[in-house]
Amino acid sequence: METRQSNVPSMTSVPACDLVTVPTRQGLEAVDILRRGSTGDGVGPVLHDDGDDTLGFVVPPGTAAAWDMPGSTCTRTDGRGLRLAPEPPVEGPEWLVPPGEADLATDPAVLRRALGEAARLIEAADSCR
Repeated sequence: METRQSNVPSMTSVPACDLVTVPTRQGLEAVDILRRGSTGDGVGPVLHDDGDDTLGFVVPPGTAAAWDMPGSTCTRTDGRGLRLAPEPPVEGPEWLVPPGEADLATDPAVLRRALGEAARLIEAADSCR
């Protein structure tokens, strides 16, 4: 993932982050689940890539080393000295949940549970057709 440097002072400095990428349908369900969560753990910044039909959840650095959830990937990114800007960090994707409107990163354990619940909801909905 390429990122852009920004000198805008209101942005959050990010030492590094990882990115969990999932199919859009599952990701949108997970965002809803995270926003409805009673624990207040919420959702961090989320990228939507319409071209690849994916959502990318910003998670803390180091998540990629242990991420093994089927149907998703977790990529280590290099955020040294860069900032999460209101504009997406790469050409094409757009922020679904922009930085500044969300926690710095989504907790990986909370995301894993939300993605699992989302997959079960989608499977149940598809079996009713």
